[in-house]
Amino acid sequence: MIYNGVDIRCFKPSKNVEVIRDKYNIPHKKILLGVASSWTVKKGLNDYAALSAKLSSDYQIVLVGISEDKAKTLPSKIKCIGRTQSVQELASFYTLADIVLNLSYQETFGLTTVEGFACGTPSVVYNRTASPELITPECGAIVEAGDIDALIEAVERIASKGKDFYSLHCVNRVKAMFDKEKQYQKYIDLYREILSKKENHA
Repeated sequence: MIYNGVDIRCFKPSKNVEVIRDKYNIPHKKILLGVASSWTVKKGLNDYAALSAKLSSDYQIVLVGISEDKAKTLPSKIKCIGRTQSVQELASFYTLADIVLNLSYQETFGLTTVEGFACGTPSVVYNRTASPELITPECGAIVEAGDIDALIEAVERIASKGKDFYSLHCVNRVKAMFDKEKQYQKYIDLYREILSKKENHA
């Protein structure tokens, strides 16, 4: 298995957190972040809405990549932000967050989870397709898909320990397993191995 990788030179803890908070008027609460380029039911959009209805006022859900039309269909408790074209700004969102939520029902990898790790932020994911492979107890939690009560329990458990408990583990996990330079090198090594076997066979 060769996992996808992220650019750890771009995705790293940001110093511009307060700039992002002020720019988008994000309240000083525990931030639960969701990021997607295309928000659909399969990305768990309905579950974010259900979660917002049950969360205490200590938390704020922030969704990045939401179109204006889709934002109008979501509860007012959810802070909706349009798609950003800036990697630096995205890294600031990840750093600002206390937890990255990946409530997707189908994932080939789970890039937003790993990008969050690279910025020092733990994640809660659903126990579906690829997402559980990314998580360790030191980096977040796995819950059954659609179980909002279990999701809240996981969020509160992580929040009670505090983000600092997880941050170094998250960053180190990305450096060890998801650094794009290391992952690309694995492909190169694999191709060379295959070519070498073909040459020896010939």
